[in-house]
This record gives sequence, C-alpha cells and structure tokens, in this order.
Amino acid sequence: MRKLINVLFVAAGLLLTANVANAQQKLGHLNSDEIYATMPEAKAAQASLESLAKTKQGEIDKMITEYQAKLKAAQDKEKTLSEANKEVVGKELQNAQVELQDLGKRIEDARTKATTDVQTEQGRLYPPINQKLSAAMGAVAKEKGLAYVFDISASSGFNNLIYFDGGEDITAAVKTKLGISASATPAKTPVKKN
Repeated sequence: MRKLINVLFVAAGLLLTANVANAQQKLGHLNSDEIYATMPEAKAAQASLESLAKTKQGEIDKMITEYQAKLKAAQDKEKTLSEANKEVVGKELQNAQVELQDLGKRIEDARTKATTDVQTEQGRLYPPINQKLSAAMGAVAKEKGLAYVFDISASSGFNNLIYFDGGEDITAAVKTKLGISASATPAKTPVKKN
C-alpha cells in the first residue's frame, strides 16, 4: 500500500512539473491573410494570375462569340428550309451542326486548358512566397522566444486556433521582417495562398 501511495505522489509531482513547464511556454499568433495581402511578391503573383486568367477568358469569349454567330446563322438557314431546297439546305445544316459540335468541344478544351494553365502558374509562383513567409515567421518566433505561433486568419478557417486570450500578435513584426511597412493597408481582394 505504501508503494502505491509513493507512486501516486511521484505521478502527481511529474504531472505538476509538466503543467508548470507548459505554463512557461510563450504563445503568439499572427494573421497570415493580412501578411499575404501586403507582401509585394504576393500582390505581384496575384496580379500575374489575374492577367493570365483574363487573357485566357478573352480567348474563350472570342470562341463563344464565334459559336453564337454560327448558331444564329444555322438557325436562320433552318428557317429557309423548304421542299424545293430541302436537300441543299439539309446538307448545309448538317455541316453547320458538325462545325458547332467541334467548336463546342474546342471551347470546353480551352476552358480546361485555361484552368490547368492558371493552376500551374499558381503552383510555380506561390511556393517561393510561402517559403519566404515561413522563414520570416520562424525567425520572429525564435527572436521572441515563442514556443507556439497560431495562425488566426480566416482563410485557414480558424482551424489552427480554438481559443486565445491575449498572446502576442507578431503580424507586424513578420511584416517588418519581410520589409513591409507595419501600417501597410491590405489589398481589397485577399491574396490566395496555395
């Protein structure tokens, strides 16, 4: 019985020591959405992606306009169909149908390729930005002696933090580490990070 009581005291002492050690660890938080929205590299990457997407959409819009014009021409041709010209107009309508199907497939292929191109460009542009941000966050956390840093940004769905009361917000310090003015205003549209 005495051994059991000694074991319980030792276990309670270890538990108390672990809790005291945990209580001494410093916690911090930051808002990576705010940092991304003010990083020049992220702004440039977002502008590049938007430009690429706009160019691709312009190409697709031209194809859609062509499709609509050909469809209208085929519909107008169909209105002229009569017994007298049934054979000639019927053949023209069949050719128009094949042409419209081909153009529809090209439009869908162009949409798929545009999506792939934008995703590929995003995959090329963002990893170096993410690496730079990660290095800055790690450096600031070490400088401030923080054991844990939580991201409280909306894009992370607040999943990285369930509750916080106080803590040290290092968003401004990370911006400074990246050479961004701490008072820089975020872009109107949030920059996506992938």
